[in-house]
Amino acid sequence: MGRTLFDKIWDAHVVQVVPDGPTQLYIDRLYCHEVTTPQAFDTLRDKKLRVRCPEKIFAMPDHNTPSDNQDRIEDPVGRKQVETLERNCTEFGIRHFGMGTPDNGIIHVVGPEKALSLPGMTIVCGDSHTSTHGAVGAIAMGIGTSEVAQVLASQCILQIKPKTMRINIEGKLSKGVTAKDVALYIMAQMTTSGATGYAVEYAGQVIRDMSMEGRLTLSNLSIEMGSRAGLIAPDETTFEYLKGREYAPKGAEWNKALSEWRKLYSDPDARFDKEVTYQASDIAPRITYGTNPGAGIAIDGTVPVYEGLSEADKLQLKTQLDYMRFEPGQKLEGTAVDYCFLGACTNGRIEDFRAFASIVKGRRKADNVTAWLVPGSWAVHRQIIEEGIDRILEEAGFELRLPSCSACLAMNPDKVPAGKLSISTSNRNFVGRQGPGSRTILASPLTVAASAVTGVVTDPRTLMD
Repeated sequence: MGRTLFDKIWDAHVVQVVPDGPTQLYIDRLYCHEVTTPQAFDTLRDKKLRVRCPEKIFAMPDHNTPSDNQDRIEDPVGRKQVETLERNCTEFGIRHFGMGTPDNGIIHVVGPEKALSLPGMTIVCGDSHTSTHGAVGAIAMGIGTSEVAQVLASQCILQIKPKTMRINIEGKLSKGVTAKDVALYIMAQMTTSGATGYAVEYAGQVIRDMSMEGRLTLSNLSIEMGSRAGLIAPDETTFEYLKGREYAPKGAEWNKALSEWRKLYSDPDARFDKEVTYQASDIAPRITYGTNPGAGIAIDGTVPVYEGLSEADKLQLKTQLDYMRFEPGQKLEGTAVDYCFLGACTNGRIEDFRAFASIVKGRRKADNVTAWLVPGSWAVHRQIIEEGIDRILEEAGFELRLPSCSACLAMNPDKVPAGKLSISTSNRNFVGRQGPGSRTILASPLTVAASAVTGVVTDPRTLMD
């Protein structure tokens, strides 16, 4: 029997299998940010251990980084976390991309764009959206603080091998439908727990046609349906994206790596524990109505109603709608929005800013909207300026901010006030995620752009040429 892509990468990294227990897995890359690592470094000090392979570890602050002024972090807790990360990296000899430096950004944006994340790797980080890096054809998983300490000390981790699932998306996406819409559609079908215990491989014509940046968005959201990892087999799109980037192999080493990467695919006779198929023709631009990423509808659809639901499901829906101030059966298209956010490790890449600019060009930001447009890295920020996208944004009344996690989560100054409605390209719409009492609708860069210039939830197809 053939092997899946996940099996091939996993098997190549097994150090030993503990009888009736976990697998000791070798890790190729550990990413660290300021929030989840301080206790891990304290563990090393307590046990008088050194970092095993500092050259395989890269660190940068992102969660607490302000998007307006990066000279100083006013919040004392956030400032302490950022300063502690820098001290730990200096003490243990780890490469640190400090706040405001040309290499800095959101760690899940910087890793792929620098080719620190490569096909066939095992990649971990103390952050749930580490699944992003699976888009290059790697096993990428979020881990806990104690597990970060394991990797720092041994370059290995103890893990139970997950089951495998393949999600096929076949056909051609229609106008205005993006990778974000595909992800929101899958989550609505699978629910937020539908892939729990699985490593998911995405396949099918839609994936083959998808840009690398679209694939990164899709893999980023894998965790939101409970999956352990989200992989996409590397192909010519992957190789073209990685070639020539800073940490990609060069010369003869590139050719050698390429020959190995071309072997990274699921064999035709590989058997998955579960397999599902969706059709691109069923996917329209999507928005969420509730307080989890799976609570979504087509933008021209209506909020679910209570009829036909179990009592538990009725209660869950009512709780979400009460918080969001929506009604069963309501159309959300045309609902006034207060905040628009473009950014995060989900949609903070150059392709996302191009898409946003394509809608707002020649139009003006609505007066009732506060907009935060935040690149995912300084490299993206530079490219926005090089391509003249910043001028399009400025002429439309928008401000380009500085690289940061920004309004994805309420750990920096970009907080949505209580009661205000935000339409956002980020990855989570949990209660208070963008600020205490804030309300969040998740959507694609095109939908957020359309809503930013109209001031209401707007189907981007109505503004596309």
